[in-house]
Amino acid sequence: MHTDQFARSKKFIKLLRPEVAGAAAQTAITWFKPALKIGDHGKPIAQPTLTPATLGRLGALEVRLAQKKQDIKRAQKLRYRVFYKDGTAIADAATMLARRDKDAFDKICEHLLVIDHAAKPSLSGKQPVVGTYRLLRQEIADRHGGFYTQNEFDIAGMIARHPQLRFLELGRSCVLPPYRNKRTVELLWHGIWSYVRQHGVDVMIGCASFDGTDPERLALPLSFLHHYAAAPEAWRARAHPSRYVEMNRMPKDAVNQKAALRELPPLIKGYLRLGASIGEGAVIDHQFGTTDVLIIMPVSAISSRYIEHFGADATRHAA
Repeated sequence: MHTDQFARSKKFIKLLRPEVAGAAAQTAITWFKPALKIGDHGKPIAQPTLTPATLGRLGALEVRLAQKKQDIKRAQKLRYRVFYKDGTAIADAATMLARRDKDAFDKICEHLLVIDHAAKPSLSGKQPVVGTYRLLRQEIADRHGGFYTQNEFDIAGMIARHPQLRFLELGRSCVLPPYRNKRTVELLWHGIWSYVRQHGVDVMIGCASFDGTDPERLALPLSFLHHYAAAPEAWRARAHPSRYVEMNRMPKDAVNQKAALRELPPLIKGYLRLGASIGEGAVIDHQFGTTDVLIIMPVSAISSRYIEHFGADATRHAA
């Protein structure tokens, strides 16, 4: 995939420079293809098949995969705090009782955790989980009814157009407020990159959210994404017709790019800087109080500046 749609003007490129973007958008990751072996069926298979628990360290912070049910519960408790207690999500009775954000996908996903070893332990003696991501590989999704993203966006055609590529879904990203800085987010991305290398992932997809459910209040950033970050035809996917919300709410010449960039959530801004593009149409998620857009990020599209930042072997924060 090419990112020509992000380079139509020098002015736009300048706006996405690290010194202009927010700190959380300054996350960096390298995206080289891993070394692959060729299987009997003639297609490459990723090695190794087993993922080590610890993926990286940065000072007292460790990024690792959940290994036990208790680890997943800790991630769910963090998500509850960020999405429901501190955020705008609406909890049903079961969620309020459990004080955990959970769904059926948690059982089939892997969970990336950032743990602070310098923080005060919990009553159970565990160090706190301060950041998390949920990861779902295509081969696992295919065995269990598909990706979570398919609830909002029709991605089947896009995936079918690239049968030789392996997809990874990123979701349920959240970080505690005191840790919303470059160090924590960078370590999360290091964990994702390590996972991508180990599993031979070619494309990352997922939903990213704006706070709020009124698209008119989001007219400027949604229109900006529509005009300047739309996925090219080969990677295009639309919101389901029953949930489709028009993103083209302002003509292109009326979009103030600087103002629009200021209104983009740091996570979406970071995805764009890495080389992601955006699907067609948004979706309102009333349970979480958000407006969601589709992120499409082929490994081949990742900006070379992050290769230089982390190094080709992705060992900058290796454990």
